[in-house]
Amino acid sequence: MKNLVILGAGTSGTMMANHLVSKLPKKEWKITIVDQYKTHYYQPGFLFLPFDIYTEDQVKKVGKKFIPKGVNYIQKKIEQIFPKENKVELEDETLQYDLLIVATGCKIAPQETEGMKGENWHKTVFDFYTYEGSLALRNKLRDWKGGKMVVHFTEMPIKCPVAPLEFVFLADSYFTKKGMRDKVDLTYVTPLGGAFTKPKATAALSHLMKEKNIKVVTDFNIERVDNEKNQIIDYGETAVEFDLLVTVPTNMGDEVIERSGMGDDLNFVPTHHNTLQSIDYENVFVIGDASNIPASKAGSVAHFASETLTDNILLYIDGKPLKEEFDGHANCFIETGNNKALLIDFNYKFEPLEGTFPIAGIGPLKLLKESIFNHWGKLAFRWIYWNMLLKGIPIPMVSRNMSLKGKKIN
Repeated sequence: MKNLVILGAGTSGTMMANHLVSKLPKKEWKITIVDQYKTHYYQPGFLFLPFDIYTEDQVKKVGKKFIPKGVNYIQKKIEQIFPKENKVELEDETLQYDLLIVATGCKIAPQETEGMKGENWHKTVFDFYTYEGSLALRNKLRDWKGGKMVVHFTEMPIKCPVAPLEFVFLADSYFTKKGMRDKVDLTYVTPLGGAFTKPKATAALSHLMKEKNIKVVTDFNIERVDNEKNQIIDYGETAVEFDLLVTVPTNMGDEVIERSGMGDDLNFVPTHHNTLQSIDYENVFVIGDASNIPASKAGSVAHFASETLTDNILLYIDGKPLKEEFDGHANCFIETGNNKALLIDFNYKFEPLEGTFPIAGIGPLKLLKESIFNHWGKLAFRWIYWNMLLKGIPIPMVSRNMSLKGKKIN
């Protein structure tokens, strides 16, 4: 009996367990998935929790219920991976493997920025990339009387690169509905030269920033948070004042990657961009936020990647060449407030293009255009996540690789 071990039962790991359980011969392969956490979070929902759009119960469920029958589930802490010895050390046992899938994700690391996780953490300085941070921010906003709100992210890469933008748009809508938008000074602070990583999307989003009276500070590389003066300060000593700071700290791979000596400076595992095989270890594959591939760290990317990775696992077992096909496909809704959203579709090669999605020439969704249909699509994704995506069920009419049909290529 051979052993395939999946580390991490988040989005990527759970999807891979569901994909592989029906494809690997049960008499030949034992599949084991390991995760220390009992709760599975719908992380895109953390964006909505602060604004009372989602409740706590809508963003979390017991993770084990999504692990398919036939997969050995172990809820324990992963201490270290020994890739040269083909073993994983847990808190009180050791697992041997023939194939390893690393799906350990990434986490915020506010301690990487001086003063960020200081005395005002979750008091006037908040994150919304964790359940705890998002919930604390919701409780703060319910009673907040207004002032200078700064929405900021530290550096790329981060999970869901559009989330900070979505937050500032939803904040504008939230305070407008509460009748206090005139009491809130909204500023978006980014280390990038524009609102987003892609020029075409930046042009569309910059227009929305002006329309909503949201100030934008670009090329801001934060050096520290001054908790006494309520300022964020960059390496050029530029200071931005705040009464309420909503920040996305540095994102880093799991500490087990560092302990195992398998990662880069941010604990992301060097991974072949098109096959999803580890650069350094032939029988190790990496998926989702744990990898260093230059694609968005988002659930849609993990979903598309899981289909290619499943094929490549089977090819590897059969001793056949791997498919070099994964193209970094990402499909993201960008909430713009007031029950509207943009939809962007892009990959390693193409930045977001105008057009229709998912059916060429028909839609019904428009790319790079605000619409209520896109907003409904964003909200519908929560049902799709729990009922299709985690279970490895293909999303109808949406291919793993980016289709250029129905899109305008300049």
